[in-house]
Amino acid sequence: MHIGLPKEIKVKENRVALTPGGVATLVRRGHTVTVQQGAGLGSGIPDQDYVNAGATLGSADDAWAAEMVVKVKEPVQSEYHYLRPDLLLFTYLHLAADRPLTDALLAAGTTGVAY
Repeated sequence: MHIGLPKEIKVKENRVALTPGGVATLVRRGHTVTVQQGAGLGSGIPDQDYVNAGATLGSADDAWAAEMVVKVKEPVQSEYHYLRPDLLLFTYLHLAADRPLTDALLAAGTTGVAY
């Protein structure tokens, strides 16, 4: 599976959904991981650590093009255009409090896994 790790863009969100250790585990198990450049900087994780773990660096578009995208926080409106029917989105989803996101996910046909 191709897994994407985009940089969090929600205001004051500096966490990242995967550490280099998590990336290394996924890569060892045969997955491909694309990390958006700078995704880990807010958590003190340099890009090179992800490269050393086996990830490929890319743009936001590259990370979101993956089969599964892993995030800390729910997509914000400027990310809704990345939602699509063949996307598995693994992230925090509090849909009861966010009707626009709920509608965007439904319209796009994205499969969301909330944690």
